[in-house]
Amino acid sequence: MKANQMLVMALALCTKLAWADGRVVDKVYHPYVNALEREFEYRYFYQRQSDHPNNNAMGQKLGYGFSVSDRMALELYLNAERIHPDDYRLSGYEAELRWMLTEQGQYSADWGLLFELERQNNDDNYEFTTGVLVEKEFGPTSLTVNALLVYEWGQTLKDEVESEFRAQYRYRYLPALQPSIELYSGEQYKGAGPGFMGVHKFSTMQQLKWEAAVVFAIDNDTVDKTIRFALEFEF
Repeated sequence: MKANQMLVMALALCTKLAWADGRVVDKVYHPYVNALEREFEYRYFYQRQSDHPNNNAMGQKLGYGFSVSDRMALELYLNAERIHPDDYRLSGYEAELRWMLTEQGQYSADWGLLFELERQNNDDNYEFTTGVLVEKEFGPTSLTVNALLVYEWGQTLKDEVESEFRAQYRYRYLPALQPSIELYSGEQYKGAGPGFMGVHKFSTMQQLKWEAAVVFAIDNDTVDKTIRFALEFEF
């Protein structure tokens, strides 16, 4: 099967996926791993609920990652979040493995896999996430698709398999400034909005990546909009 056909099938599958709790908006992963990479990463999101001005979710992640081979990278995170203004806390831990399946440019689309395991502290709940990462270039633009399955279990969670879809279409205007459109879809949430990303190189091995987006809910009565921001320093 050709890579173009596989990409179309992945997109068709993703449109049928659903994520039950509406927390779809997060980083759109690219299927690439740099040999010998090490990095610190910071992520932030703020989710506004228009009918509940004092009940807006905010979360942060702080991570350290490194390559374990030419095609695999491992990253460990500390997660913190709040729902109400006075309940900000360290909420859990997360381990993430990215696996680059194809060399960049080897085929018409680039492919990778993602594996994540998260533990939520207070409720002793767990999430295991796995899925496909696809990226394809169209001239000066790139389309990135994440098709993910999430298995949840724990003391306060019903054992179930959920799913997520994330997509990002960006224009590679300049290395330091690349505008994009992001799309997120789930059973109880669909959202889209503008984003920007870029990279600043300090040296051959040191660079700072940044990205930000504002995602507006399309068919959700509770969540109005989500702001996300990330910094990644590679060395």
